[in-house]
Amino acid sequence: MEKIITFEDFTKVDLRIGTIIHVSDFPNARKPAYQLTIDFGDLGIKKSSAQITTQYNKEDLVNRQIVAVVNFPKKQIANFMSECLVMGVVKDNDVFLLHPEAKVKNGTQVS
Repeated sequence: MEKIITFEDFTKVDLRIGTIIHVSDFPNARKPAYQLTIDFGDLGIKKSSAQITTQYNKEDLVNRQIVAVVNFPKKQIANFMSECLVMGVVKDNDVFLLHPEAKVKNGTQVS
C-alpha cells in the first residue's frame, strides 16, 4: 500500500470532467505522447500531455470525456506546458483513460 493520507489531503485534489477538443502529436516528448486540449466548462480550456498513443488514435480522442486533476501547478514537458493531469490506469504498460459512464457537464467535480 502507498503512503496513507487523510481525508483532508484527498479533498485538496480537484478532479474534474473535461472533454478533449483537440489532439496533436508531441514529437518532442521522451516517450510517445499526444498534446491534448481539454474543455473544462467554467474552468476554461487546459492543455495536457498524455502517453496514450498505443491505445488511442487522435481521431477517437476528440469529443471523449476524461477525468483530470486540474489544481496541480503547470509543468514544463519538453517544449510544452502541461496544465492538468489526465487520469488513467496502467495495464501491461498501456494507459487506459478514466471517464464517466454517461456524458456530464464539463467541469463537473468528481467526488
